[in-house]
Amino acid sequence: MFGLLVGWILGTQQAGPATPAAMTAAGQPTAQLPNQPAAPVLDVQRASALERQANNEPNNVDVRVELGNVYFDAERFDMAGSWYEAALKLNPKNVNASTDLGVSYYMTNQADRALAQFENSLKIDPAHTKTLFNVGIVRAFGKEDIAGATQAWEQLIAVAPASEEAGRARNALQTLRTSHPTTPPAGGGGGLEP
Repeated sequence: MFGLLVGWILGTQQAGPATPAAMTAAGQPTAQLPNQPAAPVLDVQRASALERQANNEPNNVDVRVELGNVYFDAERFDMAGSWYEAALKLNPKNVNASTDLGVSYYMTNQADRALAQFENSLKIDPAHTKTLFNVGIVRAFGKEDIAGATQAWEQLIAVAPASEEAGRARNALQTLRTSHPTTPPAGGGGGLEP
């Protein structure tokens, strides 16, 4: 179940990989376990060209977001986070960069920091579906807060019932309820229909 939900995290952010590779403290992939997909390869030429552009254009938010995305897609979450932070210094209202930064924090074992960043995203856009979905992921797996995850996913379904993320939230809620049958729905009732 964890692998499936982590895939949802990444899948909701970029059109990138579905499962993160284990990383060393230096940001290098560790040895792969059997049946584990290899870590995606960083497009070094693209990253270098974008970094040159960023150095030449110190106020270009878009190039910094794009650099964050390049590193995110290669599962280099520390580097991705640095570029999203740089973009947000220039445009603090970029909700997608803010949410991607939160995911980068989570993927580097900083669950509390991820949740704080998601709060910033929700201040920008209280109905941002990717943020709401990822709040549920971090609450469920980073904090083991099943009630908090349930609340986030139910909020997502309430604000955007036809969204792709709402479909994923319904599946996640069903999985949680199957795995934790005694977990009550958030808000004291009014659970979801399967």
